[in-house]
Amino acid sequence: MLNSSVCCVFESPILDYVLPPILIMEFIFGLTGNIFALCMFAFHVERWKPNSIYLANLAVADSVMLFFMPFRADYYIRGQDWIFGDAFCRILLFLLAANRTASIFFLTAVAVDRYLKIVHPLHRINRMNLSYSMWVSAGLWTVVLLITTQLLGSPHLFSVGNRTQCESFNICFGNNPLSIWNNAFYVIQFCVPGSIIIFCTACITWQLKTKTMDTTGKVKKAVQFISVVAMVFLISFFPSTASRVAVWVLKVQYSECSHFSEANLAFYTSVCFTYLNSTLNPLVYYFSTPAFSGIIQKLFRRLTGQKKEVPS
Repeated sequence: MLNSSVCCVFESPILDYVLPPILIMEFIFGLTGNIFALCMFAFHVERWKPNSIYLANLAVADSVMLFFMPFRADYYIRGQDWIFGDAFCRILLFLLAANRTASIFFLTAVAVDRYLKIVHPLHRINRMNLSYSMWVSAGLWTVVLLITTQLLGSPHLFSVGNRTQCESFNICFGNNPLSIWNNAFYVIQFCVPGSIIIFCTACITWQLKTKTMDTTGKVKKAVQFISVVAMVFLISFFPSTASRVAVWVLKVQYSECSHFSEANLAFYTSVCFTYLNSTLNPLVYYFSTPAFSGIIQKLFRRLTGQKKEVPS
């Protein structure tokens, strides 16, 4: 279906059945994990480090976004019919986009921080106080807002029969500069940070292989942590980026909406992996410091009735 002879609007009934239970599960487990993480940041982190500050910002971004996830699930339960008005549609899409960008930025920040600590331990950045990390966090949030606030300034409601769709991404034809920039940046903000994270992972792993003595296990723990960061990053953001690139490739060959129905379906299905990021990030917190993993293991033993082993 062609909307205003520029953009395609599709009906995808399969999304109405598949997405609601996924979004609700992500809401329940993601919000539980992130609120638990925030409590640990608030009450159990005795010594704050740059890594802790970046992860705390990540947990805040995830928690705020997850509070609004039930509205997105309701949208699909109603058959992609948005009933909460234009203003709330803009706010929701802004929060979803801001969370994606913030998650990418702060995951990259923790990867770079761990890379500097392990590969370049004598670098002067490692000797800077926590105010430096707070300024970095403020700078990242400023960039996030500059990138995503444009979603608040334009309507995103599309009429399809007697229903109203609320979407930030539509397959459009023509040379709309804003649309071209949004599509390009969507891919760039995955490729550049992704390359940085992969580089940091490779360097830290190589450091473990070449280091003859790792008596404290510091490098090995860093490898585990950075591997989890890379895994969460790729699982969360690669599928939607790949489907977005696929749309670009199709637009080079076709200019009719009928050729893009499957691509549209693939993109909105893959976006669920982006939301999954907020559910997987507690894994990053678990491997970030021994304090986090120790508290979770202690809680697990209490819940299962296990007693702590006493060394002989």
